[in-house]
Amino acid sequence: MNPDELGVEMPDVTVESTSPEQLKARIDDGEAVTLLDARMSSDYEEWAIDGENVESINVPYFQFLDEEIDDAVLEQLPEDDHMTVLCAKGGASEYVAAELSVRGYDVDHLEDGMNGWASIYEAEEITGYDGAGTLVQYQRPSSGCLGYMVYDGDEAAVIDPLRAFTDRYLEDAAELGVDLTYAIDTHIHADHISGVRALVEEGVEGVVPAAAAERGVTYTDQVTLAEDGDEFDVGDATIETVFTPGHTTGMTSYLVDDSLLATGDGLFIESVARPDLEEGDDGAPDAARMLYESLQERVLTLDDDVLVGGAHFSDAAEPADDGTYTAPIGDLRERMDALSMDEDDFVDLVLADMPPRPANYEDIIATNLGQQAADDEEAFTLELGPNNCAASQDALTSD
Repeated sequence: MNPDELGVEMPDVTVESTSPEQLKARIDDGEAVTLLDARMSSDYEEWAIDGENVESINVPYFQFLDEEIDDAVLEQLPEDDHMTVLCAKGGASEYVAAELSVRGYDVDHLEDGMNGWASIYEAEEITGYDGAGTLVQYQRPSSGCLGYMVYDGDEAAVIDPLRAFTDRYLEDAAELGVDLTYAIDTHIHADHISGVRALVEEGVEGVVPAAAAERGVTYTDQVTLAEDGDEFDVGDATIETVFTPGHTTGMTSYLVDDSLLATGDGLFIESVARPDLEEGDDGAPDAARMLYESLQERVLTLDDDVLVGGAHFSDAAEPADDGTYTAPIGDLRERMDALSMDEDDFVDLVLADMPPRPANYEDIIATNLGQQAADDEEAFTLELGPNNCAASQDALTSD
């Protein structure tokens, strides 16, 4: 909301702004950051910017609308620390920052608010990858979404692309001087809108697991349906299809030149998949057993030095030295208790204390199946918030 929509007049003061990228850089550099989040408490509790060096204070914007702001409101704020005020889209935060600036506080506000934060998309080269060509991990810090681009010779492929960043993949490929040949999905995502169909419209060959398509995908005639064992060549690199059901019945991993397994939502470096998003609570136990079998027979049978790269990371994940959320299978086997349990204990653990389901997951799934339409703005709004596609991290890893 802007001041006019709030029904108030903007104070006559210049308010400095900070970009989402600048805020992210401050957090990454370890600077002590104080945030005043002016969204409603329900929105804040569902999704907020955090970090070890971040102090986040939630005071909804409406508490700053009175001409005389209540002393109890101001007492919640540090008098000497610099604060960055944020809201959903940047309007209310600018007003709140102005009111505080008039009162002598050291403040700026976050451009475009949490929508701007959700637009950050970073790329890190995976230096531990030793296959042909180069492999990059895309990272969306707002939701923990991860994607991958491998390129070699004059070709490239992207795995688990996000629709919101369709132009980014094409621009990156153009800058590298390669053709984006494949856009590959690991499964029908429940937390974000897939970019496969948008890239198909740009002339890229879309790839969806055949087993995932059986859920009711409406655009199978527009994409290639990948079966277990199918291979896709990108220059001298090979992407092999590895069927790993559990998170969903169609969940599929992709082994990139025998060096990195893009596991989608089956296995993360700090957790394993939740099994309830397709079949619900009643079907979750059977899905958890399916996941156990996939992990034991398809993932953990690979060489210890094969890297795992999931489609998500959480606050509990520790990045590797190269800044990517990847880890060798051998390391995960040693430190993740869930990977060494027997089947019954694994199922009990995975089903215990599952986090809330992703926001709008039913609409997101329907959109990714092609059964429901959403324009770019609607799609972006649908996927705002945490992904919650993993099981709870409690007791999954060794201390």
